[in-house]
Amino acid sequence: MEKHKKQHIGLIFGGNSSEHDVSKRSAHNIYDAMDKERYDVSLFLMTKNGYFLDHEASSRVFDGEPEDEVAKQELAKLDLKNPLARIINLAEESDIDVFFPIIHGNLGEDGTIQGLLRLLHKPYVGTAILGSAMSFDKDITKKIVKLAGVPTTRYEVITPLTAEQYSYESLSDELGQTLFIKPANQGSSVGIHKVENAEEYSEGIRDAFRYDSKVLIEEAIEGPEELEISILGNDHPIASKIGAIRVPKDDAFYTYDNKFVDASQVKFDVPVDISEELAQQITEMGLTTYRALGLKGMARIDYLVSKDDKPYMSEVNTLPGFTNISLYPQLFAASGISYSELIDRLIQLAIDEFERQSKILYDFKPLPPRDQNINK
Repeated sequence: MEKHKKQHIGLIFGGNSSEHDVSKRSAHNIYDAMDKERYDVSLFLMTKNGYFLDHEASSRVFDGEPEDEVAKQELAKLDLKNPLARIINLAEESDIDVFFPIIHGNLGEDGTIQGLLRLLHKPYVGTAILGSAMSFDKDITKKIVKLAGVPTTRYEVITPLTAEQYSYESLSDELGQTLFIKPANQGSSVGIHKVENAEEYSEGIRDAFRYDSKVLIEEAIEGPEELEISILGNDHPIASKIGAIRVPKDDAFYTYDNKFVDASQVKFDVPVDISEELAQQITEMGLTTYRALGLKGMARIDYLVSKDDKPYMSEVNTLPGFTNISLYPQLFAASGISYSELIDRLIQLAIDEFERQSKILYDFKPLPPRDQNINK
């Protein structure tokens, strides 16, 4: 890799998911935490309709100009009939050393942006294509970690084609009276519903299908405590201390509004006071999950802990939030790794993984062809 006095980082944010604005807040925090003596930073905003803006236009939005107006002006300059128009502005900065994508949700955490950066042959922060795709799909995640011995909640999967085969009555007989409905490929609690009767179930299913064609119906854990752990690393990951989320009593779960609109009633225990046995169990589950899914760079893993202190893996976030209240950086800060050091480590991990993969791809020497006639 060509050396620069400063490393040139391409910070990618925005996206066309429901977490667009959350991504912008994360990007601001990451940018502010970067040591400007070490890094030059170029900004690339992905608009809500999936086009990348160049650094100049992205900076205007970053500085507070209305995004819709800036995007309209910039898209008018592009040949929208060109299939590469969506990504053409990434070519502006060909000397970027490392891309730092912080697009939450679809296109950012599902392997899409990772595939693009792989094609560009550039290092990037976070997990590669397969690990991202598996972790983004809650159904696939649960299947993989269950094979690795990590306990998760029981659930059924329904699609528009199979929805008529399931009713609230049949599902509640199997999973319990209280059920959670979750789009399989969605983040930040979008489309999630807690239901306790047939009417709520029908309404929840209808809404969940707005966000995904695959929906999970999960059992509810009695009196759950929501705990989270942060993981950092590639082949030798480390785990943070464990934190807890305390939501208002009137809320059934940690909602989108709790996270990003009005978090004033939410309390975070960082680190949380739990037994050493439970902390060790969650840490081991987190590291096992991380390795089973082939994750790299970072992840935040969420758990539900029942009244009898039994933990269940709930969800994996491969590009967790970096907003002011996000637990991923908070948990590492409580573990002795500052926000700026965390960014430094993530960038170096991206370079390390890129170099490892490049060595495999370009130093590989195939075996000579085998003689097809074994009798000769």
